[in-house]
Amino acid sequence: MAKPREQAFDLHPDKAGIVWDLLLYVPTVAFLLFWGLTLWYGKDTVGVGYALMFLGCFFLMVGGGRVLRRLQWLPSAPVALEVDADRVRVRLKSGETVSLVKDVRYFPDYAGKSFGLSGTDVTGAKRQFVFHRTQFDGESAFKQAGEALAPYKS
Repeated sequence: MAKPREQAFDLHPDKAGIVWDLLLYVPTVAFLLFWGLTLWYGKDTVGVGYALMFLGCFFLMVGGGRVLRRLQWLPSAPVALEVDADRVRVRLKSGETVSLVKDVRYFPDYAGKSFGLSGTDVTGAKRQFVFHRTQFDGESAFKQAGEALAPYKS
């Protein structure tokens, strides 16, 4: 059986997905921080206020990281994906190339809008990446990436 040839995919900022992320995270963070602040100054609700403020800050960091990664502004954001028979390589915005060589797993979502990729790199560190459909050069490139990664499906 012949080895499949290497396939390379360039990724682009996902500006369409940013709108949905902002619609999700901005109201959630604003609500948690506002509610936490109002309870913080209550007589018996200081503990709940602290908890809500913590959650608001946590969601702000998570949502901010997600948005900045989708815009490819963070150094850890993937900008290219290369798949061949032996390994999967992900090039990051920082210029680093991560080669997933062991325990590579491909996780497509049921809606067909994104997929996850995890594995162990050459240094033995576990790495995880999420790729969105609108980051690829069209629907056909996204489907080709899924087909190339199909042998790694868990």
